[in-house]
Amino acid sequence: MGDGIQWMVGATTSSGWMLDVHFARGIDSAELALRMGAPLGSGTQPMTDAEMVSLDVDAYPDRGPSSAVVRAGEHSGWAFAITYGPYLNRLDEVSRDGVEAVHYHYNSEHPPTTVLYARDGRTVCGFGLREEHHRYGHDPDLLLPDLVAAGILRSDGETYCDPDTDDYNDRKRRGLAIFEQRFGLSLPRTVLTEDPLPVYAIMGSPAPDFEAIYGWAASNGRPLPNERLRLIPAGLRNDYERTRGWNPRGRLLTGDVGPGAAIGPFHTSGTLRDPAKNTER
Repeated sequence: MGDGIQWMVGATTSSGWMLDVHFARGIDSAELALRMGAPLGSGTQPMTDAEMVSLDVDAYPDRGPSSAVVRAGEHSGWAFAITYGPYLNRLDEVSRDGVEAVHYHYNSEHPPTTVLYARDGRTVCGFGLREEHHRYGHDPDLLLPDLVAAGILRSDGETYCDPDTDDYNDRKRRGLAIFEQRFGLSLPRTVLTEDPLPVYAIMGSPAPDFEAIYGWAASNGRPLPNERLRLIPAGLRNDYERTRGWNPRGRLLTGDVGPGAAIGPFHTSGTLRDPAKNTER
C-alpha cells in the first residue's frame, strides 16, 4: 500500500495554502492530464514541487487570465494529477467511460477539505472531512457503513460518535482513511519533496499575449516564460502591464507606481464550490 493518503491531511504544495489531487483508475497519467484540459502532447520536462514556484501560476482571477497546471504521475494502480492554480473540479471529465476517479481538495482558507468519488462521468459520493453528515453525489450513503465502522458517525448518518473531539487532524485522517482503504489509494510523500513529475498546462494556455510578453522579457533581461507551457507568470505579467500604464486588473494607472508597489486588493484563490450545488460558499 505504501504511504497511503492519510499523510495528506494539512499538507500543501509549494503554494503554501492548497493541496488538490485528482486520482484516476483505468487510464494513465498522460490521459488524465488530457481529460483535465491539457492539449495533446503538451507535457513539459519533469519538475519538482519546489520548482513549480518559478512558474508563478496565475491563480488570481482579477489580475490576469487565470491559469492552471498539473504535475502528473502514477502509483499503486492509480494515475494522479496535482493541481497548481485555482480550484478546479474535473471529476466528470476524468471519470467518463468507466473510469473511477477521486478528487481531494484542501484549501487552508476555505474549509472543509472535500473528498469525492466518481465513476462513469458522475459524482457517486463524497463528503467534507469533519463534515461527514453532509454527503454528496448520486449515492451519498455509499460510504455510510464505512463511516459508522470507523466510529465517526452513528447509523442514522447524522449523529457524530465523538462530537467534542479536539484532535481535528486525527478526525480528518480517519475520514480520509475510508477512501484510502475502500479504493486502495496511495500517494508517495516524496511527490511534495523530491520527485520530478511531468508538467501539463490545463487552463490558460496558450496565453493570448504570450509572444508579446515573451519578447518584452527577452529584450529586458527578464526570466523567460516556459515556451512549451506557453503560460505567463503572474509577476512577469504585472511588470509588463505596468510598463504600459495598466495595473493587474486592466485599469489605467493614474500616477507614478514603482516596480515593487502592490496594486489592488489581495484575493485568495481556490474558492470552494459546494459539490452538491456547484455554488460558491
